[in-house]
Amino acid sequence: MTDELVKILFMPSGRRGSFPRGTPVLDAARSLGVDIDSVCGGRGLCGRCRIECMSGSFPKHGLVSDTDHLSPFCATESRFEERKGKLPERHRLSCHANLLNDVVIDVPPESQVHRQIIRKETEHRDIRLNTATRLHYIEVEPATLEDPRGESQLVMDALFRDWQLDGLHIEPSVLPRLQQALIEGSQAITVAVYNNRDVIAVWPGLFEHPRGVAIDVGSTTVAAHLCDLGTGAVLGTASVMNPQIRFGEDLMSRVSYIMMHPEGAAEMTAVIRRALNDLFLELSEGDNGSVEDILEITLVANPIMHHILLGIDPINLGGAPFALTTTEALELRARDLELNVHQGGRVYVLPCIAGHVGADSAGVILAEHPEQDTAMTLVIDVGTNAEIVLGNNERMLVCSTPTGPAFEGAQISCGQRATVGAIERVRIDRDTLEARFKVIGSDLWSDEPGFSDALGATGVTGICGSGIIEAVAEMFLAGIVSVEGVINGSLAEQTTRIFPSGRTWSFRIHSAHEEGQSDIVVTQNDIRQIQLAKAALYAGVKLLQDHMGTQQLDRIRLAGAFGSHISLSHAMALGLIPDCPLDNVSAAGNAAGMGARIALLDRDSRDHIEKIVRWAERIETAVEARFQEYFVDAMAFPHQSDPFTHLFTEIEPPVLREPTQNTESSRRRRGRARH
Repeated sequence: MTDELVKILFMPSGRRGSFPRGTPVLDAARSLGVDIDSVCGGRGLCGRCRIECMSGSFPKHGLVSDTDHLSPFCATESRFEERKGKLPERHRLSCHANLLNDVVIDVPPESQVHRQIIRKETEHRDIRLNTATRLHYIEVEPATLEDPRGESQLVMDALFRDWQLDGLHIEPSVLPRLQQALIEGSQAITVAVYNNRDVIAVWPGLFEHPRGVAIDVGSTTVAAHLCDLGTGAVLGTASVMNPQIRFGEDLMSRVSYIMMHPEGAAEMTAVIRRALNDLFLELSEGDNGSVEDILEITLVANPIMHHILLGIDPINLGGAPFALTTTEALELRARDLELNVHQGGRVYVLPCIAGHVGADSAGVILAEHPEQDTAMTLVIDVGTNAEIVLGNNERMLVCSTPTGPAFEGAQISCGQRATVGAIERVRIDRDTLEARFKVIGSDLWSDEPGFSDALGATGVTGICGSGIIEAVAEMFLAGIVSVEGVINGSLAEQTTRIFPSGRTWSFRIHSAHEEGQSDIVVTQNDIRQIQLAKAALYAGVKLLQDHMGTQQLDRIRLAGAFGSHISLSHAMALGLIPDCPLDNVSAAGNAAGMGARIALLDRDSRDHIEKIVRWAERIETAVEARFQEYFVDAMAFPHQSDPFTHLFTEIEPPVLREPTQNTESSRRRRGRARH
């Protein structure tokens, strides 16, 4: 190396400097604070520090760059190519490429430590990769008779020497594995360090496949995403029905079960933990890996699921003041929750917000970031409880409101979960009142040729949440259902689809033709269940708007599986969500699960969401004086008094039909005829 200085410019950061000829590119990058990854510490083993040397003239920067301005390809890089495959043209390992002359170096996204992970178009933000668990390859001095240091101290000294990590604590679970790892790796090991604080795992030689899992524990469904902690890539997704359903369909029924069966809390804790362990195994086998590769878990859940998973009795959440045992974010050892991952694995549980606004809502906020925008954003996560967030960068309000399970197909006469055979789309002709529909598992509408054949033996089995929303909305828009939610029995003179059902009327969507199958109908009580659910949700939104002092909504985001599958225009036609330009209403997907994934891949986001949760204002709908008033007004379609001017400039307003005077006699006459 000489004292002659050469210039280097790193892109896309734009950082530049001058260094002595012969300086490794990786050393230059680190001295300038350029974001280049490395697990092996510059030994040419991992390939994470790969860069591209640009060729050409860069007059804006006063530089001419070429590949021969770096040292020639070396033996270490050749051995790397033998193991990992040929490097692309102009690409080098920055740890073994030395500066000879001025260069412009591009650091590709996959080589950046804090890289941005681009999310799908329908999602709202990107993720900055900055994991809490990092891998460090070290070569450890062998123990000698003259040196009294134990192997764990030799490891600590190597981590300080190569990575400037000091003051670390080594997990007791690591110690029994350490000696064998050093032997198998010929004194070379890979160490996993959590939060620059705890040594949680060791492997012989170079280990490059750390895994993490982001989990959303819902009352109905548990979803898990297996991620590569090195790249941020999602390696697999799996879900399972929450096995606690056998203890109760909704949250409060599970709390009631525990009240009546003192052993119930422990039972529910055991079954949900087993379900998670089954998901870990499924995800790992799908990735041809091992559950031992899973080093970190992040988790979101509603308050009752949160408490049960943690082994906390949720009885306090069954009544006022709905006191959580803890609202704080938690860092736990996976083994303390009986989760079968790496023995040193860590669990981060996002903070809860209030008694019925849980860590899942914190996940939604983290995914959607309403606090970063000037736009007034309404975010609704629809489930058996609807968690609602309203705010912008000046103020944020949150609440929960009990919508019940109707939106998931429960408490509906022909309702079922969203599985093959369930009606998920409905259209009703405004003139003929004829209905057509689509079911899960077929791309054909019911009036298209081949529909029945496409269904096979399954047939039409019921109607799911998105289907019942569209069915009721279409009935309202066609004038079959009044603003008050009453089926117009006088229309039975026009169509056989409307028929008497006790003292009320029902609408037949599908007539069963096969033995063992049943008609799919919408009853008056089904409509009432939808009214009750949507009124509770709308009333919660109105309360937040009151406290915020605004009726304007710039953007509405519907989170959760239900929000992803319903027709937004039909939801608004029922008054499930407030009036807003439809272009500004969108589905957020599983935002709670995305929030868990962000927390898994970006440790800085954890501090951020903890601050936001403390900043957010909680509104308790149960004690709000105007909730009942707003609830009653919201029972009407779409609302008793609120105008829906945006909606009905974009879709055709409902048909207005007056019921005839002989509705009751007509109902009786048709009833006698059917008998």
